[in-house]
Amino acid sequence: MIAETSKPALAVGCRWGGSQEDPMLLFPEGAMKVQGTGLAILELCDGQRTFLDIVEELHRRYFGSDAQRIREDAAKFLEQLHEKRIVDY
Repeated sequence: MIAETSKPALAVGCRWGGSQEDPMLLFPEGAMKVQGTGLAILELCDGQRTFLDIVEELHRRYFGSDAQRIREDAAKFLEQLHEKRIVDY
């Protein structure tokens, strides 16, 4: 499980592609279209912000959303990408 002090970032070999209107996450095994909340999470994964910083920023952006739910959903999303070696932390 991702720690609050972890600083997630795209893994080596992964980068953004596509256009601003249709962003794609490119990784050695393929590509993935990213949109909505997933895009918001990944845009914050710069290796500087901690996971807690990311959760707090998402809570500010999605005011009124349950903070615990945001944390759980973001953790699950990042853990799945970590298992696929798309995100490191």
